[in-house]
Amino acid sequence: MARALEGKVAIITGASSGIGAATALAMAKAGIDLVLVARRRDKLEEVAKSVRHFGRKAHVVVGDVSDSSHVAGVLDDAELHFGRFDIVFANAGYGLERPVHLMEDAELRAIFEVNFFSSVALLRESAKRLRTAKRPGHLLMCSSCLSKFSMPDHGAYSASKAAQESICRAMRFELAEDHIEVASVHPITTTTEFFSESSLRSGTQGGSVSDHAPKWFIQSPDRVADAIIACLRRPKSEVWTSHIVRYSCALFTAFPWILDAVLRSQIKQKTRRRAHNLKPTAKVH
Repeated sequence: MARALEGKVAIITGASSGIGAATALAMAKAGIDLVLVARRRDKLEEVAKSVRHFGRKAHVVVGDVSDSSHVAGVLDDAELHFGRFDIVFANAGYGLERPVHLMEDAELRAIFEVNFFSSVALLRESAKRLRTAKRPGHLLMCSSCLSKFSMPDHGAYSASKAAQESICRAMRFELAEDHIEVASVHPITTTTEFFSESSLRSGTQGGSVSDHAPKWFIQSPDRVADAIIACLRRPKSEVWTSHIVRYSCALFTAFPWILDAVLRSQIKQKTRRRAHNLKPTAKVH
């Protein structure tokens, strides 16, 4: 039987754009009030306005998820404005396109601080408060399909997402007796600011989504949001938005040589593209 969502309260980090913003609007349509968390107030206010358009309440919290004191403040705000929270979606994160051997220690630690440690801190503290209040809840982390296999130049990102998945799996069973659901979300390539931001951080060019994936491998944030709503209604341990990719991950795990062949082919294509882009062009007078 599907669970009712009307009147629930949800907290979403990274809510100013992309998957976070789309999920906020999908939740609002489902009757959920929102606590929206991100660094950009102007973008958050736009999302909050859209949430209110659907007749739901929205509270904006501006801050950096990597700040250890931020977690308690977000949860305090939710309890102050709504009296409680029922759903927490740790969505904030970023990518960095760079070979592992060329990464600085600070870069590697930073991506884990945001993608992994801040997400764990939020879900851990949320679970403690839900247990103390003896309330059921639903905790989610935005992992990735890359949690199942790693890509060249995205090793640090893939590792942080694999760590998220492992934590969610453990917490799901640790909190089951408290009626607290836990799920990891595994989007494929999504039309968000992710790749442009990743390119800026990496100092590279060609940061569009189409530069990183074929059309059949690209989805909209709305599709991810709809899958999350479906999980809230009928809980599951993992949220996937592509059956093809999910089955491919299983195949890659069973037969690693297949993934090796795919990656070698992709590296050759990427090398050819780079060589083509470096060719001098004729001047037009």
